[in-house]
Amino acid sequence: MRGPPSSGPSQSVLRRRKRSSRRGFRQKFRLRQGVALRGRFHYGWVIVATGILTVISCLGFARFALGMILPAMGESLGLSYSEMGFISTGNFIGYLIAVILSGRLYTKFGARKLIVTGALTCSLMMMAVSRAEGFWQVFIAYIVTGIGTGTANVPIMALIPHWFRRSHRGRASGFIVTGSGIGIIISGWLIPLVNSALGVEGWRSNWLILGLASIVTTIIALTFLRNDPAEVGQEPLGVDPPPSEEKAGGRELAPERAILLLGTLYFLFGYTYVIYATFIVTTLVNEVGLSEAVAGKTWMWIGAFSLFSGPVFGALSDKLGRREGLAAVFTFQMASYLLMAFHGGMWSIYLSVGLYGFVCWAIPGIMGAAVGDYMGPQRAAMAFGTITLFFGVGQVVGPSVAGMLADASGSFSTSYMMAAAMAAVAIATTRLIPKKR
Repeated sequence: MRGPPSSGPSQSVLRRRKRSSRRGFRQKFRLRQGVALRGRFHYGWVIVATGILTVISCLGFARFALGMILPAMGESLGLSYSEMGFISTGNFIGYLIAVILSGRLYTKFGARKLIVTGALTCSLMMMAVSRAEGFWQVFIAYIVTGIGTGTANVPIMALIPHWFRRSHRGRASGFIVTGSGIGIIISGWLIPLVNSALGVEGWRSNWLILGLASIVTTIIALTFLRNDPAEVGQEPLGVDPPPSEEKAGGRELAPERAILLLGTLYFLFGYTYVIYATFIVTTLVNEVGLSEAVAGKTWMWIGAFSLFSGPVFGALSDKLGRREGLAAVFTFQMASYLLMAFHGGMWSIYLSVGLYGFVCWAIPGIMGAAVGDYMGPQRAAMAFGTITLFFGVGQVVGPSVAGMLADASGSFSTSYMMAAAMAAVAIATTRLIPKKR
């Protein structure tokens, strides 16, 4: 005999309806948000702004503040030049690990989750470095910091082809990489200020402050990042050239060959730029005889000049082509390294700093656009992860070799000469890339 009819839906049905209602509300909210934004500006620029903040924390602070903190940290912990170089290498070992896993993780979790996880990891590890008591503790914590940096940086650059078409990719990527320059400016101002107030142990407070500031960035990324324009009811911004115009720009480049050439150039960039970024402040303090405060201001000038590097050379590559943009950047860098290797006075140091800063972050921006050009938006994350693997290897090898050369010769001049020679090889390699607009 059947019991009385149910007076209403079961608990499981109610729970399913509630979850469906919440999903529907979120979807409607995002679509309404997209409709509201469409008449004013494209949400892609919100992605760019959030990307800038992410790069400030995960690269500008977590990676490039090391160059400013190294003199005081090295004195406090009794580090040799070789150990300083190995700490920098440890960061890139972690970066390399993240890059190897990035394509698979991107496919499984999406950009937003990876970026938030990477930013949080960087924040916590910077705070952990502030408590280190020796080389090995710093080395291990900085490896994990590198994992966080790679976990955030690769997907933030891979988002650009989803949000922007070819006409705007170089500019959008260029703006995002300015975050490194802003981070350098902040660290160049903050770190000497804290060290002068707290003495040789001020480096600990600096890492703690930078880590706490990066927690804020993590919250912003969690709030504003979206994986695709469809989530806010929009299409990618810009236009793609007609197929006939694209073919007229030059011969086609097979995807495998594109990866190899772009990866080789990214390796050469990673190998050379990181030598300068890691050791320029140490060179100015220990070899040129500048005070830490003056060296910090010089570091700030690098950051200030670098704010132009991404947008200027990104827009240049949109107009003239990725090949020409890459060749121009490596030419500026070669001149900067030679001026530092053979510096004959402060004028050559200032010119070297200006040239380095002016093109500092141009290569990552152009690379982010180039993988979208040659591989398409759907394969951009995997392609950018692959060429970043080359980049990571260069960053692992560069500072270690430079540190050992400096220990052997007693000066960083040999290291800067080596960087200039590698930049010359990069200039020649760019000619193998077909012109594509």
